[in-house]
Amino acid sequence: MATAALSLPPLPHRTPPPAAPASSPPHSTSASLKRLCKEGDLRQALRLLTARAPPPREHYGWVLDLVAARRADAEGRQVHAHALATGSLEEDDDGFLATKLVFMYGRCGRVDDARRLFDGMPARTVFSWNALVGAYLSSGSAVEAVRVFRVMRASAAPGSAPDGCTLASVLKACGVERDGRCGHEVHGLAVKSGLDKSTLVANALIGMYAKCGMLDSALRVFEWLHDGRDVASWNSVITGCVQNGRTLEALEVFRGMQSSGFGMNSYTAVGVLQVCAELALLNLGRELHGALLKCGSEFNIQFNALLVMYAKCGRVDSALRVFRQIDEKDYISWNSMLSCYVQNGLYAEAIDFFGEMLHHGFQPDHACVVSLSSALGHLGWLNNGTEVHAYAIKQRLHTDPQVGNTLMDMYIKCDSIECSAKVFESMSIRDHISWTTILACFAQSSQHFEALEMFREVQKQGIKVDSMMIGSILETCSGLKSLSLLKQVHSYALRNGVLDLILKNRLIDIYGDCREVRNSLNIFQTVEKKDIVTWTSMINCCANNRLLNEAVSLFTEMQKANIEPDSVALVSILVAIAGLSSLTKGKQVHGFLIRRNFPIEGPIVSSLVDMYSGCGSMNYASKVFYGVKCKDVVLWTAMINATGMHGHGKQAIDIFERMLHTGLTPDHVCFLALLHACSHSKLVDEGKYYLDMMMSKYRLKPWQEHYACVVDILGRSGRTEEAYRFIESMPMEPTSVVWCALLGACHVHKNHDLAVVAANKLLELEPDNPGNYILVSNVFAAMEKWNDVKEVRTRMTERGLRKDPACSWIEIGNNIHTFTARDHSHRDSEAIHLKLAEITEKLRKRGYTEDTRFVLHDVSEEEKIDMLDKHSERLAIAFGLISTHPGTPLRIAKNLRVCGDCHEFTKLVSKLFERDIVVRDANRFHHFSGGSCSCGDFW
Repeated sequence: MATAALSLPPLPHRTPPPAAPASSPPHSTSASLKRLCKEGDLRQALRLLTARAPPPREHYGWVLDLVAARRADAEGRQVHAHALATGSLEEDDDGFLATKLVFMYGRCGRVDDARRLFDGMPARTVFSWNALVGAYLSSGSAVEAVRVFRVMRASAAPGSAPDGCTLASVLKACGVERDGRCGHEVHGLAVKSGLDKSTLVANALIGMYAKCGMLDSALRVFEWLHDGRDVASWNSVITGCVQNGRTLEALEVFRGMQSSGFGMNSYTAVGVLQVCAELALLNLGRELHGALLKCGSEFNIQFNALLVMYAKCGRVDSALRVFRQIDEKDYISWNSMLSCYVQNGLYAEAIDFFGEMLHHGFQPDHACVVSLSSALGHLGWLNNGTEVHAYAIKQRLHTDPQVGNTLMDMYIKCDSIECSAKVFESMSIRDHISWTTILACFAQSSQHFEALEMFREVQKQGIKVDSMMIGSILETCSGLKSLSLLKQVHSYALRNGVLDLILKNRLIDIYGDCREVRNSLNIFQTVEKKDIVTWTSMINCCANNRLLNEAVSLFTEMQKANIEPDSVALVSILVAIAGLSSLTKGKQVHGFLIRRNFPIEGPIVSSLVDMYSGCGSMNYASKVFYGVKCKDVVLWTAMINATGMHGHGKQAIDIFERMLHTGLTPDHVCFLALLHACSHSKLVDEGKYYLDMMMSKYRLKPWQEHYACVVDILGRSGRTEEAYRFIESMPMEPTSVVWCALLGACHVHKNHDLAVVAANKLLELEPDNPGNYILVSNVFAAMEKWNDVKEVRTRMTERGLRKDPACSWIEIGNNIHTFTARDHSHRDSEAIHLKLAEITEKLRKRGYTEDTRFVLHDVSEEEKIDMLDKHSERLAIAFGLISTHPGTPLRIAKNLRVCGDCHEFTKLVSKLFERDIVVRDANRFHHFSGGSCSCGDFW
């Protein structure tokens, strides 16, 4: 036969043996060669094959099968050269030997040689075509394998009709290419030719449909096969279920396999180990491990599957033991163990293990770079991450999208957003994860406009938008506080059907941040299966929007729905209760924690301190604080803040100093609490000292809020000009919080000129904050600049801004009673107003006179007096007096600052009725007792 020119090695120089008769070789030679091939002794088999010329064709076949199994390219070409030299190929009329050579070259990855040999064959059989299809498939050219199949069918040559092996190979190629349409076409051909009854073809169909994401079709083939199933059939279904994320079904199939009497093989074990890994079925995984040990199985593929299973079950120690038992570790083994460390958060250990991998001569491949980049990202080791990036570029690994995506994520975790964006720009191939990662990168780093631009590019490129992308854009909406953009994204998510539970929960949060509680509630009510995050988000929404009673009611409903609160939910409700100043409800939640043996630590214990202090009970707050042995900075900060809010500045400083003696390092929030405490107690020198300590000793760059505290400290002490000079010396442009502090001080100390400067700055920086307009209006009213007051109020109206109405509330029994100014809505309104009139009359007899300067309205003196006498906190005090026994302390909360006249009124009431009265207003706590207040008449 004619043969195509191939690059073959020269034959060894030796004297040709004498010509042998055409009869069969001695039986001993055949038996010896067959034994050598079975034992895998390729060197001796080659020696024996070439010792006789020409050997029988089946001898070539045996040796070529061994060469193909070993992928021994050089030895295969020697056999080919020997067949040419002996003339065996010339006499290969039925193509048996040429077919074996085509198969061998295909398995050795020399598909071009296989193709040239195939093209030179005068007659081709189905076996020849199968060998060529298999050659392309082995070399990774699945598309070409399908093309050869189509040419084979079109040739219609005798003896070349596709058989079961052909269809099985082509179906495998369709699976590799995820070409379900082509696979369905081959399925139809199998049915027409009756080959679908072949177990080999049926198994290939199952595998093809599973890889194409058509698992239901795969299961139908499996059900139809029924009596023709073998172990490979069951394995194909188990693997298919795992590939399609239906691991529970895979487990059911495995149980069905056992009940049907089929014993598992190594491939079964690998499939079920994948199930154990996904479902964290450690016990079943251990049973399989034991079964593999009993049968003496030592294949790397099983060891690697065991390693992955233990890794995903969190048993790093067991995974490491399996790894150490592998005699011949390959790249999969090393990478699996490296990934195990990373998956379980052992990032430093992963780096150490990588060093061991290098020591054994294994250079990083793309899987190794992925794990290594992830570990370095979590450790924040930017310099090392940059080195890995450089290595990936040098080895051309960065072109792999998975490597690029991991490098992007590594740079994000190292706060190098610019580098992450550069990686994205350099990627020639970007997958869905690439776009999702860059969106998250911009959103999380507050580069909101870049995130929006990237989202537009995603849509322009026709990339499918999923819930993760929407989640990133929602973060952008939250950062921009843009209600209109939020509504657009919400509508987009609804239209495109990507609004899952996670997004709904986040929408509840963000609508709440935008003060759109109604929208949050609408979403909450549409969620059929609410999880703990749903309930917590809605509780937070209500609490942050001062709907405190509603927040507490939601917490009660959540428990009725049998949703067990977690630490986040408990912190949320404690914050709400603190805002409500409901000591009774706070104690109930504390009791709930104790009954459930909930750990009183971390955020929970800090929130308890905040709650008790927010309810006016420093006694309980102190008991919780001192009951904790190991206190962290957050807990110390909570106690410093609580003490300072109650006007005990010196005590707050003492607590801070004790914290320093424990060796803890204060952070920004801790210093902010301390400066607030100095502010409430007018500790000017101390405030300056600790601001300097923060910068010089702890190298902390102050926030705007820290500077605002110092301005407030100076302002409370009447040093408004010095406060203004301090503002001018700030190393950054002051924000509204700083000017607000100065304006408040100017208002109290009547520095009108400076007040105008601060007012203009405040309204310029925050033109849409109604609170600022109210403060400015009050300052102008105190200066009796009524035209300016009118102008400010007009600007508010034009911008659609409204003032939150003043309200006060008091807890009696287990109920919260809320009052507004001149309120007559309470069921005991008549008795309350009579009591208030009685109190006012008694105080007047003792010299009390209403100070109408605190009525900032241009009305008559009589109307001003009537307005003062009906302020909300006075109604709450009157109700407290008629609803409690003599001597019982009263705890009242107000959403705004207590006015000076009500402050004086409350001092007198505490003395006249011999009651301790605790009032929490928007600024601080006031402890009234015996006619005096803990604030020293300055707040």
